[in-house]
Amino acid sequence: MKSSTKIQLSIMMFLQFVVWGAWYGQLSKYLFSIGFDGGQVGNIYATFSIAMIISPFIAGMIADRFFAAQKVLGILNLVGAGLLLLLTSITDYNTFYWIMLLYCLTFAPTIALTSSISMRQMTNPQKEFPLIRVMGTVAWIAVTNLVGYMGWGDKNTIFYVSAITALAIGTYSFTLPNTPPSAKGPVSFGQIIGKDAFVLFKDRSFAIFFLSSLLICIPLSFYYAMANPAITDAYKAAFVSANPGQALPNTFYVENKMSLGQASEVLFMLLLPIAYLRFGIKWMLISGLLAWIARFLFFGYGNADLAEWMLYAGILLHGVCYDFFFVSGMIYTDLKAGEKTKSQAQGLISLATYGLGMGIGSIISGYVQKMYTNSAGVTNWTSVWLVPAGIALVVLVVFIFLFKDNTRNKTVAV
Repeated sequence: MKSSTKIQLSIMMFLQFVVWGAWYGQLSKYLFSIGFDGGQVGNIYATFSIAMIISPFIAGMIADRFFAAQKVLGILNLVGAGLLLLLTSITDYNTFYWIMLLYCLTFAPTIALTSSISMRQMTNPQKEFPLIRVMGTVAWIAVTNLVGYMGWGDKNTIFYVSAITALAIGTYSFTLPNTPPSAKGPVSFGQIIGKDAFVLFKDRSFAIFFLSSLLICIPLSFYYAMANPAITDAYKAAFVSANPGQALPNTFYVENKMSLGQASEVLFMLLLPIAYLRFGIKWMLISGLLAWIARFLFFGYGNADLAEWMLYAGILLHGVCYDFFFVSGMIYTDLKAGEKTKSQAQGLISLATYGLGMGIGSIISGYVQKMYTNSAGVTNWTSVWLVPAGIALVVLVVFIFLFKDNTRNKTVAV
């Protein structure tokens, strides 16, 4: 791959993840600030999962067959920019929900499109793609730090930042290397949902892994939707206790603190090959589940006074939680599936986790937060965090006793 192409793709990946990172982790805090309750917040977060379920059909039946990928990426981002601008002025729940759903339908396909555009330009994707993809993580860290430093987390500015960036990448996409349609012949509904990979369910351990992946996405949704407002409340309570009668500062830099989770993700990603060779898939997956339980207990019993370290620990565990379960799960799926079904198996897992699992989790997290919030608007976050901790514990027990790793004699590039 030419150096100029590498630069083009890196800029593309950076901009696309700025679009996402500017609003995703802060959305709940903003929605609470304009008067939405937990149930409504959870429902709005679920729009992203609905879009993740539908987006494979958009990519598989339209983008891959009729249009150049870079043009589809450009059009989706330009339409998305307009919808993001609409969101800046909407405070009615029903209207916000439907506009957000429309926006997510334009955004979700861009995740696969940026990967597809990148890999189609590469001669060795296994070696070259990680160097491009890491720019997405760098972008997420950069934009969340900007949001936190400026105190924009609870303001509609998050949508302005995202919209301006979407407009930029929407225009820029038309200058990217041409990526013409690659798929030929008819495509079926079964191919889109990964029907050929259903044979893997004959293996009890894979079925347990699949179910565990789906269920652990419920706690994952708690983290994405509720961690920011929960940590913000912890710092507000500590400030009020230490400074009675004083006005709250403009920001507690919560987004900056939470960006440490993405940094942790990069670190543990580098450790994956060593951990895989040393411990094997089963114990890596178990480590990920244990980390989920620990992080929610840290969030539940930590505070911004004497136990601030627990909040940081919960954030920093993101690398173990995500890499050791979800990324390791991708490796396990790759090992279990045959050459002809690898892509369908990965698609099936993504559909079940980021679509169904996180959709259910988003809705549950919202109603749990609402259930533990009193009439004065004060949330008992300890009770909230014990719910995903309990779910993760149940998944862990089932997984330990029913999952058997029979892939130790296989190898995979990690």
